[in-house]
Amino acid sequence: MKKIATSILLACCSAFASADDTEFASAPAGSFTIAVIPDTQAYRGRNTKAEPDSDKAVRNEVFQTITDWIAKNREQQNIVFVSHVGDIVDKNVPEQWDVARQCMDRIHGVIPYGLTVGNHDMRASGDSSLFQTYFPESRFKNFDWYGGTFQPDRPEPTVSGDNANSYQTFQAQNLDFLFLHLECNAPDDVLEWANELIGKHPMHRIVVTTHMDLGPIQRPKSNQGYIDDPKGRMEWSKCHTKRGNSPVQTWKKCFKRHPNLFLICSGDQSRTQAMHITATGDHGNVVHSCLSDYGSDGSVRLYRFVPQENRVDAITYNTKQNDLTRKTKLVPDEQHHQFSFDYSMQ
Repeated sequence: MKKIATSILLACCSAFASADDTEFASAPAGSFTIAVIPDTQAYRGRNTKAEPDSDKAVRNEVFQTITDWIAKNREQQNIVFVSHVGDIVDKNVPEQWDVARQCMDRIHGVIPYGLTVGNHDMRASGDSSLFQTYFPESRFKNFDWYGGTFQPDRPEPTVSGDNANSYQTFQAQNLDFLFLHLECNAPDDVLEWANELIGKHPMHRIVVTTHMDLGPIQRPKSNQGYIDDPKGRMEWSKCHTKRGNSPVQTWKKCFKRHPNLFLICSGDQSRTQAMHITATGDHGNVVHSCLSDYGSDGSVRLYRFVPQENRVDAITYNTKQNDLTRKTKLVPDEQHHQFSFDYSMQ
């Protein structure tokens, strides 16, 4: 499942490239696409990590290019939903959140979407108040596809509150989906809410986006360790102090328990960039975990669902270069960026 045969891979890629290989061909009839935006930390300008001494206004050309491409290609690619894997900002400051909202405004009210809160989008304590200010529940609640959000029963509502954990529902080709967005290292009460929510939707196909999932299994002891150490589902966490759940704990406490959960999307690990692993849930269902974090590369991950063939094509497209992402410096193997997996949609 992790890799596919070269002939299938080439067929998958050619289905997306037009004659001049600068744009995708139109989506095949009967197919639909979910777009997943990787971490968007490529901010430039005043007081940013990249340009700390600049006197220019804060901007994020990579983020804008990605959302512009999604909006432009919505109909041609039949993009029915957009998810952001988190680390929406690089520094948790209003100037960057202003830019992030402007970038997401490009698709707001045009395509259903959800956002995941990454470790850069909150304080280590789990306080995501700035995210909640710029992307609150009130921004979405009038859309019929917006399902709702976790409401914490504890004294500090800035932790896990408002829209920090949310879900959306949509239908494509007569298939019902529930898309769950969980903050980085979601605590137990959030996972209990997620378990109850999924349990109430047994006929929906469940996709989850959570910021941390795949990467170095153990916390690296050096910068080189982020590249060289063994990779898989991570056993460490960054947020919510002792209350936060690692990806392995989240898998055991929530994800593996549900027969209709089949796809987990994540980011967080720019030095891993792309991974695809499978695991079997408690009910024998195959769950695909897919990492995509391309930094300032400009790539976006597209999951093309082909119901007639019970197949999902995972396509990575570079919106800056207008071409398929076939390899990167850290991940030169094309099959980490372009692959397919079987998924029954009949």
